[in-house]
Amino acid sequence: MKQPVAGLALTLTAALAAGPAAADATRDAQIARGEAVFDHNCASCHGPGIGNPGNAFKPGTDALRVKYEGDPPALLTERTDLTPDTVAFFVRNGVSIMPFFRKTEIGDDDLAALGAYLSRNNPDQ
Repeated sequence: MKQPVAGLALTLTAALAAGPAAADATRDAQIARGEAVFDHNCASCHGPGIGNPGNAFKPGTDALRVKYEGDPPALLTERTDLTPDTVAFFVRNGVSIMPFFRKTEIGDDDLAALGAYLSRNNPDQ
């Protein structure tokens, strides 16, 4: 059963009150959930590996490779500059040929988990 946003906030608050180990476990669980969300919804365009025949990259990865010319990395999972707010903006609004995702497709809790997963390499997060 999915946890409502308020429930997730209470869980995180309780984990922080319980100590650093509990907070780390909660964050690890959220990142694992975010990885599953990414694998299900995003990896087909933004994951590693080859794309269509004749293309060395998947479409979303290739578009970011061309746009940024390697800095930042084209693979979203290797980026160090993403924040949960940035992830949420692009997921909810789409960009270029990337469609937006409705709350019925990626719920708020799953979106928060996805943001935690994709921002895990950001030293400021």
